[in-house]
Amino acid sequence: MAKASPARTCPVAAFQKMISGKYKLRIVWDLKDGPRRYGEIRSGLLRGTEGSAEITPRVLSRELKALTESGLIDRKDFGEVPPKVEYRLTRKGKSFVPVVAAIREWGDRNLSVSAALVDAAE
Repeated sequence: MAKASPARTCPVAAFQKMISGKYKLRIVWDLKDGPRRYGEIRSGLLRGTEGSAEITPRVLSRELKALTESGLIDRKDFGEVPPKVEYRLTRKGKSFVPVVAAIREWGDRNLSVSAALVDAAE
């Protein structure tokens, strides 16, 4: 009698679930250069976002927790007062950076103002 194989999840759906959220890709991108503290991550998310609202501490904490649970980042608590916590990419997170870079390059080519003007002229 053959055993039923466990249901496989679609890799695209699993990937989409892992990176869903407004800030996850940007957090991973900011951590590519090394560990960051909470405040550094928060200020990094505020750069380059014209007209968008400031990220709330609750939302940032939720995004960081989800990235930690998915294994993309690691949280290191130094156990000091005042609290000192650093976030860094795991090996899995580092392997994800080229994917984010490809998305960024695609966006530069296809979503920039000049690309939109070229498309409109064609």
